[in-house]
Amino acid sequence: MQSFVSTREVPTQRNDSIKSVDFPSTILSPNAPNKGLWSISQIPSIDFDSLFCLLKSTPISHRYATLCKEVFRHFGLELDSRILQTALQSYDSFDNPSDPAPISSVGNAHFLELYHGPTRAFKDMALCPFGVIFSELIQKEQNLAKDTHRTKNTAQNYLILTATSGDTGPATLHSFANKPNIKVICLYPSGGTSQVQALQMQTQNASNLKVLGINGDFDTAQSLLKGLLNDEEFLCALEAKSYALSAANSVNFGRIAFQIIYHIWGYFCLVESGKITFGEEIYCIIPSGNFGNALGAFFAKCAGLDLRQIIIASNANNILSEIITSGVYDISSKKLHKSVSPAMDILKSSNVERVLFALFGAKRTNELMQSLESTNKYALEKSELEKLQEYFGCYYGNDSDTLELVGKAYNQGYILDTHTALGYGAYLELCAKKGADTKALICSTAQWSKFAPSVLKGIESGPNSSGGVLSDFEAIAKMREKGAEVGEEILSLFDKPIVHKEVLEPSKVKEAILSWL
Repeated sequence: MQSFVSTREVPTQRNDSIKSVDFPSTILSPNAPNKGLWSISQIPSIDFDSLFCLLKSTPISHRYATLCKEVFRHFGLELDSRILQTALQSYDSFDNPSDPAPISSVGNAHFLELYHGPTRAFKDMALCPFGVIFSELIQKEQNLAKDTHRTKNTAQNYLILTATSGDTGPATLHSFANKPNIKVICLYPSGGTSQVQALQMQTQNASNLKVLGINGDFDTAQSLLKGLLNDEEFLCALEAKSYALSAANSVNFGRIAFQIIYHIWGYFCLVESGKITFGEEIYCIIPSGNFGNALGAFFAKCAGLDLRQIIIASNANNILSEIITSGVYDISSKKLHKSVSPAMDILKSSNVERVLFALFGAKRTNELMQSLESTNKYALEKSELEKLQEYFGCYYGNDSDTLELVGKAYNQGYILDTHTALGYGAYLELCAKKGADTKALICSTAQWSKFAPSVLKGIESGPNSSGGVLSDFEAIAKMREKGAEVGEEILSLFDKPIVHKEVLEPSKVKEAILSWL
């Protein structure tokens, strides 16, 4: 069984023990000691040859579920087999349940399309099964309490917080809509998402969901969430209302667990299709802001998957490029830039902390995080930077680069969203350095329809441009005229009534939550 420990907890004396918990506990209670994050204490070594042989002998319709179960087993993520099986049935809502993350190739650039779920973004890959697991664990906990007549210290309900830069919110709300004994608060930066992303949240009508816009950016929302998780007054107020508190952001390792799997799936599919041979090292390119997707690839690489390097693609908010290049993480004088890739408009990238813990241990991670909290910066030693660069490379581009890359891909017959476009830019730069035959698995993180005005602008740059500023609805219509496909789950958003209109100052959020419960 895998034990989870805090990324920051260090014994104060030689004989002090470190608190450790099991996987279900990290899901229900993601708050780790010393303001850290729960992370795995050991990364396994997986025999991928045997694993891929097993997948090849498995019926196609069961392969992804089999891979999930095997990865959970190897990582020691112990979960009731019935609960996991039920959770994996959530992929039945994807375009192709047998292949929830298909690959489209442009030459040797292989796009792992992670957006074929209900909200058209990669967050569905983790949050669809995560919602089922969370709900099942609550039911199991409550049944146990009833059987043992232990109701006094058992919360009757859970409040789940989520902060979003645009994709986590819709996926969380969809996953938890109408789930019994669960209420969800979704915090998003007002004006900081695309119109489609905002509508996906604002039109949710399930009675157990509350969406709050905040005046600020994603970092404001995420800091607010982390503050509430550690706010004793807030926790006591929730307890008085018979609520326990949890989170659906990638601070919750239940999210990360499912983000390990699809990187392995992508590699397997490339082997199975003959695009690569087993054991061939390829690059993995990930457009990233909060680093959860990258963390999943990191764990897969550490477990033995043949990824030569994980390349992080960033927009103008290139804090991840800076730490990978220089070893310095410094947001002391940075201002967040609003970009055409808004889901990556992030400066405080939470999951970097788990990588630091895996590479350098809790003591060093605690030092670095304390420095970040007190001075808004930290710096790695030269040897630490060299270690980080064994695993990660980087690329970043501005809005002009992004739109140009959308156009380049379109001319190759492929439509990219404005985040994956930066991943394509990373690939082209890699080819310029390593040669045109360089092979890479690129995480395609969202369907173009969620960022249609910018995508259309990238495609139409030049004399055929539509001109003017188009709404998402208008841009989607023009893209459809060009033959681009979009599902009813996106088109129907524009006809739904706005349910959630509230926009608050961050200081008012706690009061609003308690009043709603």
